[in-house]
Amino acid sequence: MQILLLSPYHGGSHRAWAEGYQANSAHKLSLLTLPAHFWKWRMHGGAVTLARFWLDTLSEKLPDLILATDLLDLTTFLALTRHKTADVPVALYMHENQLTYPLPADPTIGPMRRQLGERDRHYAFINYISMLAADKVFFNSRYHLDNFFGALPAFLRHYPEYNELETVDLLRARSSVLPVGIDLQRLDPVMPAEDTTAPPLILWNQRLEYDKNPENFIALLVELAAEGAAFRVALCGERFGKSSEKWEEGVAKLGERVIHNGFAEPTLYRQLLWESAITISTASHEYFGISILEAMHCQTFPLLPARLSYPELIPASFHADCLYHDRHDLFQRLQWATANPSAARAIAARLAPAAARFDWKVLAPRYDEELGTMVG
Repeated sequence: MQILLLSPYHGGSHRAWAEGYQANSAHKLSLLTLPAHFWKWRMHGGAVTLARFWLDTLSEKLPDLILATDLLDLTTFLALTRHKTADVPVALYMHENQLTYPLPADPTIGPMRRQLGERDRHYAFINYISMLAADKVFFNSRYHLDNFFGALPAFLRHYPEYNELETVDLLRARSSVLPVGIDLQRLDPVMPAEDTTAPPLILWNQRLEYDKNPENFIALLVELAAEGAAFRVALCGERFGKSSEKWEEGVAKLGERVIHNGFAEPTLYRQLLWESAITISTASHEYFGISILEAMHCQTFPLLPARLSYPELIPASFHADCLYHDRHDLFQRLQWATANPSAARAIAARLAPAAARFDWKVLAPRYDEELGTMVG
């Protein structure tokens, strides 16, 4: 089967997902992409450019199926290519959505700073009409699917008339969950820590952006250091723009405990994953959690909120060990883990195999089957 994959914001996790599926699928995927810049313009104009690219270079042989990501205005792409694609089935993959993506408390930062922190409904509407145009919609987690459809009725009621509330059930019926595939095998084999007597290493490998609450994370470690706990810190998440003053102040207070501060390239990242004893999420938003699963695979003990997508990633038998309910609970668990690194690592070693179900070797056949049912 020939699949045309449209990725108008081709970077980070979107790129890893698209290229990971291409490399592991039994089908033949052609990727049509644009660089990961100017996400709002990608949602407005990316469909026009990708339609032109496809018509100019690839349209001689029709694909059996089109697979698009959520940052594409699918209606525009299909309208501009309708003389060729009218009979081609279309799937939409929802990495995220612009209806329930949380906005920062500070209206001068984040995705809607030009609207002074007020959500621009037009981008949510692009997601909505793209879903209407697709034959099937896939969300990366059950939490994401439920979160979106919980908010959609109120969003449509915002409009004065003909607000199409009946489409909520229609869209839910064509939507299902298809987790993100991850190339976990690139992180193998096991890399034992060079110095087994060193204090336990705490890992931050998430994006350094407001929705991950990095300031809460760094404040937690500053408090832990003030208690006299022995630990080291690796801060290796991807960064966009300038970090906040509170983050920088916290890093400075941790001093020599910080063994790495900055985005880590693949070889160093793999080393830090295997060396780390503990990883923490203080996120207020997470539709999936690739970085957490990478750490889990490398036998790092995770401390995660008992909400968002995390209960789906962690088997129920490990919820009591790994999921916290408030900051006080997290701090107590972190104190225990740093004081008992061997016990924490033992839990992490038992948990690690649970990440394997998200490897592309497992998920690519499932993608192939799901998409295959749409053709013929």
